Amino acid sequence: MDNIQKNIGVNLKNLRKARGLSLDTTANLTHVSKAMLGQIERGESNPTVTTLWKIATGLQVSFSSLIQEQQSPIHVVNRHDISPIMEYSGKYRVYPVFPFDPRKKFEIFTVEIETGYEHLSEKHNEGVEEYVTVITGTLQLEINDQQYTIQPGNSIRFSANKAHTYRNIGEDMIIYQTVLYYP
Repeated sequence: MDNIQKNIGVNLKNLRKARGLSLDTTANLTHVSKAMLGQIERGESNPTVTTLWKIATGLQVSFSSLIQEQQSPIHVVNRHDISPIMEYSGKYRVYPVFPFDPRKKFEIFTVEIETGYEHLSEKHNEGVEEYVTVITGTLQLEINDQQYTIQPGNSIRFSANKAHTYRNIGEDMIIYQTVLYYP
């Protein structure tokens, strides 16, 4: 079983049990089926980014709280040691660089989107902010029917309580980093 898959299953089950939630209640809160939640908890299913966001939003927790593991006071991150969460046959990859820490109230991801692909991100909880910095490629971000084109080295900040779409409109793969802040 992949380490991140194991972390997700253990964290989801611990969170659900700590809140005294049944699988049925959790399914209603997250809009993820009871069967899928059970498979995730047992490590039998590798959930998509969209499924993890549904769970995080429904349970009102951070995305990375579902994938985190114990950390030491100093932590050097080697990207090659991070298992990405993927969608669209691997054309959209999210690398959880620094998972959520409730004392700091943020999490950091590196995201890669292959040419011609896009990702619709469901709205996050009220007050959540996203800070995105493009490393390579040209990112088109759509928020409230407004389109923003972000070039390498440039950044954008927005309230993430509305659905938003990340698009690769360029010729090259996009790599960007995003910080999610939770009030």
